[in-house]
Amino acid sequence: MEQLLQQIDGYKKEIATYDEGDAETFRIRWLGTKGLVKTIMGEMKNVAPEQKKEAGQLLNEFKLFAEQRYEELKAVSANSKSIQPQAGQNSKPDLTLPGDPTPLGSRHPISLVKNQVVRIFQRLGFAVAEGPEIEDDWHNFTALNLPDNHPARDMQDTFYISQNPDWLLRTHTSNVQVREMEKGKLPVRIICPGRVYRNETISARAHCFFHQVEGLYIAENVSFADLKQTLYFFVQEMFGATVKIRFRPSYFPFTEPSAEMDISCLICNGEGCSVCKKTGWVEILGCGMVHPNVLDNCGIDSNKYTGFAFGMGIERITMLKYQIKDLRLFSENDQRFLKQFTSAV
Repeated sequence: MEQLLQQIDGYKKEIATYDEGDAETFRIRWLGTKGLVKTIMGEMKNVAPEQKKEAGQLLNEFKLFAEQRYEELKAVSANSKSIQPQAGQNSKPDLTLPGDPTPLGSRHPISLVKNQVVRIFQRLGFAVAEGPEIEDDWHNFTALNLPDNHPARDMQDTFYISQNPDWLLRTHTSNVQVREMEKGKLPVRIICPGRVYRNETISARAHCFFHQVEGLYIAENVSFADLKQTLYFFVQEMFGATVKIRFRPSYFPFTEPSAEMDISCLICNGEGCSVCKKTGWVEILGCGMVHPNVLDNCGIDSNKYTGFAFGMGIERITMLKYQIKDLRLFSENDQRFLKQFTSAV
């Protein structure tokens, strides 16, 4: 027994001298079919019967010690192989070299155009206002002079919340205008950028979600001329001074009178193409004077105050600015498409 203890102690000291390059050599010498672990286990026959239990525990402990050391050597060896240099390179990695470059992303084209639109109107004194995307019926429809039977309330146009049909995904950012008017802090001069939702078939010209920027100005003696000059300034700053502009009479339940504004097609320069449907003109926004009923619904004296409102789809503006013909590209996350744009705008 004493001889066995001395032998195990000597073996443990020898095992401690192995480094990461000796894993296979270690396995052959100690754990192989003719290894020293198997040999020393055979010494059990020379131990006195009354000491066999103690000797067995010592030998099993030594075997586990050797196996654990072998696993450690294997792990270190595998890790060193993973960083081995290729042929012709230095044997050790150069830690002074710079790391692999991380590619930089860029802003989404929708964000670029939205920020540009916001900056243009901020120069005219408009403040940015935001509101919830899940809205109640009052702020999305009723306060805006939409009667109960208006087509915009149809389920084919609006995503209603199934648990409570009085709540819905907002169909425009006009809900923010209502909330700002209800505060009663006049005059009001705001723009409302944000995402909106409509239950439409996805195609090259339509999507179930998109982005809008709406504007509102309410004060005393606000006229349609103020609206036109504001929009003239916006179009010239966004598309250039050579773009032609025209207004067409239209109808919106929340404005009266109402109009739609067209600009000459930037893709065909007004000559006629598939985007402008051969007319040479593209509609970019709707606008008008705020309906008196809307003012009254929001607690504003319509006999004293007037105002104008307008709204545009950011996707439409972006498509014209960058001459993009398919709306779906904005939401497909195709890097080949997105990396064409930079944050310089």
